[in-house]
Amino acid sequence: MVRSWSEEERRFKTAYDKIERVIEDRYKLPVLISDVLDPNTGDFDGAEIKLDYSNSLEMALFVLAHLFGHTVQWSVDPRARELGITYATQAPPDDLFEAVRIYERDASRLAMQLFHEAGVTEFDGWLSDWAAADWQYLEHFYRTGERVDFRQFYVEGTPVLTPLAIPAFTPKRWVSRFSF
Repeated sequence: MVRSWSEEERRFKTAYDKIERVIEDRYKLPVLISDVLDPNTGDFDGAEIKLDYSNSLEMALFVLAHLFGHTVQWSVDPRARELGITYATQAPPDDLFEAVRIYERDASRLAMQLFHEAGVTEFDGWLSDWAAADWQYLEHFYRTGERVDFRQFYVEGTPVLTPLAIPAFTPKRWVSRFSF
């Protein structure tokens, strides 16, 4: 039986295909669909990006782009890598809270640049809204220790992020955020 896709699903699939192609062809970073440690929607280790097979097209697109942003950060900034590893499962101290917020925001700004490089320009508001939801989820987790579905924090109409230029980088395997 052939599945019929909605117009919205086709839009996400088209964008996903363009983004994935740029990540793999231009940036030489493999993208894998697999089982990812629950409750995560994706993971990365500096040399590849993994997306959980249960993601919707919409979630797969956001997670792919956002984790690409973190991969770039880890490749060019040891401090970003340290923040990402250290505070993946625990709250940062108050004096580092803003640095972690900026780390998260800038991963999505790099993702925005990736979208533009791939010719995907109609998702700026959508990407910004999901980036805000992702931060709201993390802030909730950091303050309460409770892991909830980050989709519940989604609100349309957040300020649109400014793309951040993607610096030259070479993918290098570090460690999965959740392997320790």
